[in-house]
Formats: sequence, structure tokens, C-alpha cells
Amino acid sequence: MPNFNENTEPLTIEKYLPHNYVAEKIILTSLLISSEALEIVFRSVKVETFYFQNHQELYKSILEMYSNHIPIDIITLNTFLQDNGQLEKIGGTKFLTDLLNHVPNLIYLEQYINLIHDKFLRRSIIKLGYEIINSAYITNLPLETILNDLEFQVLSLTNEVKTQKISSSSELLSNIFLDLQQKSSGRVLSGISSGFYDLDSFTQGFQKSDLIVIAGRPSMGKTALSLNIGLNIIKNLNLPVLFFSLEMSKEQLTYRLLLHETDIDNNRLKTGNLYKDDWVKLNNIIQNFSTLPFFIDDTPNPSIQDIKSKIKKIIFEQTQIGLIVIDYLQLMQNSKFSTSNRTQELSQITRSLKNLAREFQVPIIALSQLSRNVESRTNKRPILSDLRESGSIEQDADLVLMLYRESYYNTTLINPDDEQSNLVELIIAKQRNGPIGTIKLGFDAKRTKFINQ
Repeated sequence: MPNFNENTEPLTIEKYLPHNYVAEKIILTSLLISSEALEIVFRSVKVETFYFQNHQELYKSILEMYSNHIPIDIITLNTFLQDNGQLEKIGGTKFLTDLLNHVPNLIYLEQYINLIHDKFLRRSIIKLGYEIINSAYITNLPLETILNDLEFQVLSLTNEVKTQKISSSSELLSNIFLDLQQKSSGRVLSGISSGFYDLDSFTQGFQKSDLIVIAGRPSMGKTALSLNIGLNIIKNLNLPVLFFSLEMSKEQLTYRLLLHETDIDNNRLKTGNLYKDDWVKLNNIIQNFSTLPFFIDDTPNPSIQDIKSKIKKIIFEQTQIGLIVIDYLQLMQNSKFSTSNRTQELSQITRSLKNLAREFQVPIIALSQLSRNVESRTNKRPILSDLRESGSIEQDADLVLMLYRESYYNTTLINPDDEQSNLVELIIAKQRNGPIGTIKLGFDAKRTKFINQ
């Protein structure tokens, strides 16, 4: 947070903040008597997690000894502190010997760590609260800057709260056995149904934590397909869908939704040249749509942090999300890791999207452009290497779907009444945990709607 100018009297934090003196001493003692404790504590405890200054200084010295491969016990530690002029700062030799007066039960070491971590987070929240109040008084500082900084720090604290649970093989195997039992009792997809039967038979539905890339040349139908899938999930499963539209405005996307659900001609719908029956149909569809949990965000060039905060907001309001769509990948920017190397920047973005999918346990669809190289080939069916600025897209994606329409390249095939001319090949170019192949879908160009074949 920014500093105050000389005319501002900032609020100061109270002298005593939440802490646990006994738990801190027990953890420090454990470091002197157990090599196993060293690994456990170093993995999860930072210097600032300790409240007392002498505890922080002692912990820093132990960390330094460990990194320099110096054996750690009360004798070597006392010598190290004395040689580096730190012994009196931590309370002298007496403080070290006092640590060994009460040998802790190391079985509860992780609980002790949780105790001081809890106090550390509470201190952090208090500090942040004071910073928010103080920053609000700085009237020459843009409010957006204050809020962005606040959001970043709150999300950082939220991530601190989350702990990674290490699962034993018995727990994992038990969960898999229960999952197999559920599947064997009926034809139940393990993931979220896309609404397209052939696709679901290949993928068993979109799996939670999956990053799914839908790729194609411009106007091939990427947005239309992702909208189709989103609407299927909302209607069939009643799960909220969050759509980040970086290319089209939310009004344009809403027109797409109405076109998808009606038989009204595209031009008549856009110009408002509607028949009486159209108005009745439109009114009914709008009433139905208004109750659906479909959320559109058309903020241009959102950062990963922006997307993350909006996901959290929807989850807070709706308790869950069935699907997230990013339209499209190449329009995203990573301001935090901005670089002149666009491929490297995009790699950071795809890795971050995969992390978001894992963190929130929700499938994320990211639309992607294909390079122009595909146009120079005789066979214009896309392959993985056609992904534009591919970088780590292939690596991070769990599922890559590529669209191909023969009529896109051969306009003589376009015939609204000819079923074959309206076929689309959906190429499963990569699937981390399943087969690859090609399925066929029908495409109603007038309604930008994909149909099961």
C-alpha cells in the first residue's frame, strides 16, 4: 500500500497482536531435537509467522545453518549465534537452555504449526485493515489502485489459508473404488456432460479441474460451440456458467443467445424487423433466460487476477460453477509477467488457467485461434502444431478440440438444405486421459447452433 504524505496522520497498529508464545517456543524446541521436525517446519513456516522478534531471529539463524549443512543442536546453534553477533539479540544462552526444559510431543507438531499460522493470518488481516483505512484518506491516489491492491492482498491471504492435504494410497484407492462402484451401477458420466453425446462418449464428460481448448480458424464456430455447451450445462444440469467474452460485447453475445434459441432470421433479429409471432416467441425466451444462471463478463484484456476474483464472486453468490469459458486465449494479457516474447507470456497464461481449474475444481474452456499455416496445406484439417502462439497450450491443456468445416473452404458446398454441407468435424486432437478421434456434429448456420448427429 502507498505511504502517506507529510500532512496525514496514519492510524497505527495496536502494540499487542494475536500470538501464541508457548506454541512458538515448542516449535523452536522441536528444531533442536528432531531432524524430521526441521523438514516439516521449514516446509510450512516462514520467518514472519513467528510473532516475537527474538523467535524470528533464532528461526532465521536455524534456517541459515540448515542451508549451509551445519548440524543443528543447542551447542552448534549457540556457537553460530555467538560468532554472528546474534546471541544477545535472541536472549542469550539462557534462552536456548530454557527451550530444552520442556521437551514437546512431536506427534502434535503440525497442530502447533497451525496455531501460530492462525495467529499470523489474524495479524495480517489486522495490518491490512489499518492499511485500507489509511489508504482511503489519500485522496490523490486513484480509487482503482487502492481496490486492486486490496484485492491482490486479500487473495494472497486467502491462498495462505488453503493447505495442501497429503493423501495416503489407502485413501486414494478407497475413493477410486467408491467411484467405480457408482459408475458400475448405471451409465453415469464421470464429468459434466457437454450435451453432445458422441463427444461425451469420448471424454466421459468434462472433468473437474480440466483445461479444455477449443481451436479453429476465425468464423469456424468456436464461440457458437462454447455457447452451445454452456447452455446445455445450464439447462440440463442447472449449473451456473461464467463466460468471459474478450472479443464480443455482452450485448452481441446476448443476441447470439437469442438467435440460438429462436428460429428468427439473424438480420431480422438484429434490425428489429420482427413479426407478431416473433415478439411472442422472443418474450417467452427472454423470460426463461432471465432465470438462468448465465453470467457474461466482457471486460477487455482481463488479467488472471481479474478472472480469479470474478470466479470467487460468482461462487460466493451461487456456491458453485459448472463451467468457465474464455473467448479467446490470444486476447488475454498477463500484466504481472508482461514480456516481449508473446509465446512465453501466453504460456504463463495457459499455466495460470490450468491452476485456476484445479484450484476451483471446475472445467475451463479456453478458445484459441489457429495459425495461418493451415491455409497453405492441401488438407486443411487442423493439427496440434497449428495452435497459434502455441507455447505450452498443448502441454497445459487436458483436452484439445479442433473445429473443421469443409464448407468453410469450399463455398460451393454451402446449401442450407443439404445435411452433408452443414456437417462439422470436431477433432479430438489431444486428451490426457482418454482416446483421440473425430466426431461429427450438425451446424445450423442461421442460428449458429450445433446439433447432435
